[in-house]
Formats: sequence, structure tokens, C-alpha cells
Amino acid sequence: MRGRSALAAVTMIGALVLAGCGDSDSGSDSSAARAELSVGAAYIPQPVSDSMAAGFLTITNKGDAEDELTSVTSEAGDVTVHETVDGTMKEVDRLPIPAHGQLVFKSGGNHLMFEKLKQQPKQGQTVSVELHFAHSGPVTVKLPVKAATYQPTTGHSGH
Repeated sequence: MRGRSALAAVTMIGALVLAGCGDSDSGSDSSAARAELSVGAAYIPQPVSDSMAAGFLTITNKGDAEDELTSVTSEAGDVTVHETVDGTMKEVDRLPIPAHGQLVFKSGGNHLMFEKLKQQPKQGQTVSVELHFAHSGPVTVKLPVKAATYQPTTGHSGH
């Protein structure tokens, strides 16, 4: 029995040592830096239109490299990415997600625009989207449909 325990311990230590060797560039190669993306604060206010809706979320990047949101797809309809600058909304091909930063989509700011909806989303339902990035793999997000007057308490507030 003691032989098995010792063998298991040696095997575990070996595995940990090998796992540590995989990323041992110690920062000398900048191509080893990667984005580490997560998504939160996602929702859609219940739309008043049968064919259009807006979506909001926050993409957080805890990694050492920037990435870019390049497109969004959904079975619910066509989705485009809009940037709001000085009160003017315009469709964009991509938005940057800085290293150790966030890309925030909020009411009055950057947002997802759903058009040609197959059906009007209702409060209590969810709408699934797939986010596509320049460097990271796609991320699927379920956006809950909230009341049209919903105001998030975290993730989107100003000062």
C-alpha cells in the first residue's frame, strides 16, 4: 500500500512540474500574453418594438493582452455592435477590450442592436448570443429579458 501512495505522490508531483513548464516563458515572449475574458451584467430590456431590441453586458479582460469584439450572432435575429460617441450612435466592426480592463455596453452608451427579430422577447425569457473576438474563442451568453424600465445596480453605473 505504501508503494502505491509513493507512486501516486511522485506521479502527482511530476504532473505538477510538467504543468508548470507549459507557460514558463516568464514574460520574455510577448506573444504568450493572452486575454482572459468573462461576461457579466447581461440583459435585454423588454423591447417595445416587434422587430428591434437593445442588449447590454460587460466584457471583463483579466489577461495581459487586449482583444477585440468583432461580431455578435444570435438565432433571435441580426445583431450589430453600436458605439455611442458624443450622443451619436454608429455601427462599428469591432470594439477593443483592453488588457486588465472592461468593455461596457450600457443604456446611452455602447450597445448591441437586435434587428429583424424572429419574435419579440418577453420579460422572463432569455436570448442567447455568441460573442466573437479577434483572438479569443467565441463565448455564448444568455441575456435575460428584463422589464423595459430595468436599471442595473452594478456593472453599468456612472459616478
